[in-house]
Order: sequence, then structure tokens, then C-alpha cells
Amino acid sequence: METSFLPTTIPAAKLKAVEMALLETFGDINLTDVTPLKGGLSGSLVFKIAMDDQSYILKIAMDESPVLDDNSFNCLEIASQAGVAPAIFYIDRREGISITAFITNVPLRAVFNSPDSLLPELAKTIRQIHQMPLFEKENNLLLTVDTLVTNFRNSGMLAGPEVNESLHYFDMIRKHYPWHEGDNVSSHNDLNPSNITSDGEKIWVIDWDMASQSDRYVDLAIVANFFVHTDEDERLFLENYFGSAPDEYKKARFFLMRQTCRIIYAALMFKLADKLKPAGEEHNADMQVPDLKEIGERMRAGTMQLSSYEGQLIYGKAMINEALKKMQSPRFNKSLKDMEQAG
Repeated sequence: METSFLPTTIPAAKLKAVEMALLETFGDINLTDVTPLKGGLSGSLVFKIAMDDQSYILKIAMDESPVLDDNSFNCLEIASQAGVAPAIFYIDRREGISITAFITNVPLRAVFNSPDSLLPELAKTIRQIHQMPLFEKENNLLLTVDTLVTNFRNSGMLAGPEVNESLHYFDMIRKHYPWHEGDNVSSHNDLNPSNITSDGEKIWVIDWDMASQSDRYVDLAIVANFFVHTDEDERLFLENYFGSAPDEYKKARFFLMRQTCRIIYAALMFKLADKLKPAGEEHNADMQVPDLKEIGERMRAGTMQLSSYEGQLIYGKAMINEALKKMQSPRFNKSLKDMEQAG
């Protein structure tokens, strides 16, 4: 392929640095394929590139991206050395460029075709992350949560009984959850399905832009919100993570963090949707949307896209609805009481 192909796919400001990355990695800049891929919340540009019939991932941090912070590359290197993240072939910290192995994704449910096989593997992967050397950067979890929730409240983009009640319950979690316990672990902090892949044999975790020290229950809660659907699922998941049946305190923290993460993801989706809102239109405040299970089916079928305004708005509403349903349950008050007694 002609080198003139690169300027049409790579931002001009990053072109020379990308060419240097390719030369140092492959000794050539004549790629046989460059395919843009969807990046994560960081705003980085991600490409699947091919050289001599072998595929790789080229990632380019743009201005204001967390990847331009050395922490992101440090976390990636630690995770790669631990065999959790794909192999690294090139890193340029100053320009925010990396080249890593490309994992040919086989859907998790095709590899691990039941909760009995999938959930232990997910728990094992999270345990591997949490046992890695402690990342240098420490995430102030409460500040992060407060900022997202406050910004959503102040935006005024959605209001109504469901939203107001869910935020009222969140205020109760905020009061009782042990935010400053100090038992931090190395955390990915964004273990949604797009960042968890499989090569047909094992699970790999990608996109370490948001990684830091954090509360272990963040990773556990995020994964659970996508893959844990029943009481039996929860038992299997937590027992495989902790190595034994969790006590009431651990189950309470897990439950409360799941609702917190649902509200966080909702706030993030609403923030993204607000940027895509068609000019002159008002956000539809109707909270009657499909539940998360149906949304997951639509996404797998390709009939709903989280990259669209409508998809982001619906997904955020579904997260709020699910959190509200759980916080209206008897387990919510029990979990708060367990936190009080432990404190």
C-alpha cells in the first residue's frame, strides 16, 4: 500500500510520530490494511493495522486523553507482563502512541457457553488484575462519583420521579459506603464487554486508559452488571473471586457498588448523548425503555448502537431503571445496615 494512504486515516499532527512507530516496529510504513475501530471513553483513536498478513492494534492518544499521562502506559505494561493485556510492540509516551497485539475476538458466550463456565473465568481474570503490582496512580473514587453525579444533576437534561428517586437512594449509598477504607488494588475501572475479549481459549482485557488504584468492588460491580443476572450467578462469581463464600459485609459492598456503577454509567451515557442531541430538540424524558437484557439482545443483533444519540439515551435510562429497581428492594436497606454495623 502506498504511504500516501496514511494521511487519509491518521491525523496530520500525529503522522510523523506514527511513521516513526511503524518504522521502529516493522522497518516499514507500507501497511497492507488500516481499519478504524471504535475507541473507548478516553477519546483515543484506535486502528487495526496489518503488516505482512499479521494484524496489530495502533492506538493514538489525542489532546486531553488520559493516555498522554504515563500512568496509562505503565498500567498497560504491568497488565501485559502479567498476561492479562495483549503483548506490546511499541510505546511512545510523549506522543501517546502504542502498537499492541491484535486479538481475533471470539464472542465470550461462544467460548464459555454457560454462566457456570463464564463467571469463574471472569472472576479469575479480575483476581489476576487485582493481584498485579499496585498501580502508581490512585483514583479518588468518591470525588469521581461526586463529580459525575453532580454534573448530571446540574445539567438538567433529565428530570422526573425515577431520576429523582434514584439519586435520592444514591445519596444514601454515599453516606454509608466505606469510600476511604484504604484497601486499594490495581483496577481497570471500565470492564464493560467491549474491553473484555477472548481468543477462543482465554480472556484478554484491553483499553487500560482509565486504570488506577481503586476499590476492588468497582471492577467486580461493573463486570457483574453485564454478566451476573441471578442470585446463583452472584454466588458463583463472588465465590470464585474470593476463594470462599463471601460474608454479609462483602455482599453488601458488592450490592451497593453495583448500583453506584449503574448510576455512573448512566451519567456517562447521558453526557455523551447530550453532545449528540440534534439541534433544537429536547431530550425525551420518558423513562419507559426496554430493560438491559433486551438492550443487550438488540446490541448483539446490531439493531441498537451505543454510538448513536438514541442508543446512549436509552441505555442510560435503562441503567437508571435497573438501579432504582434494586434500590427499592429489601436488600438495599439490609446492605446499608450491614455497612453501618461494620463501621
